[in-house]
Amino acid sequence: MEQISQLRDKIDDIDNQILVLLQQRVEICKTIGFLKKKLKMSIQDSSREAYVYNQLKLKAKDLGLDSEEINSIYQQIINMCSAVQS
Repeated sequence: MEQISQLRDKIDDIDNQILVLLQQRVEICKTIGFLKKKLKMSIQDSSREAYVYNQLKLKAKDLGLDSEEINSIYQQIINMCSAVQS
């Protein structure tokens, strides 16, 4: 039982790191949104999204992760980040 508790503590630490990184991503996206508005650019950038999804697919494969599951997770992340750019 002690081993499970220690492993769960590690998961909690990783979850906290993920949240901090997501917060950093959101802050950068807010800045990008500000710059896009200033330059009168569209918030939506389908070529950038395609690039991101393709890179994630390749990295997921290299890491032994299911690329469809990663894609699903990142759809939510990208939606969240697009929303803060509006």
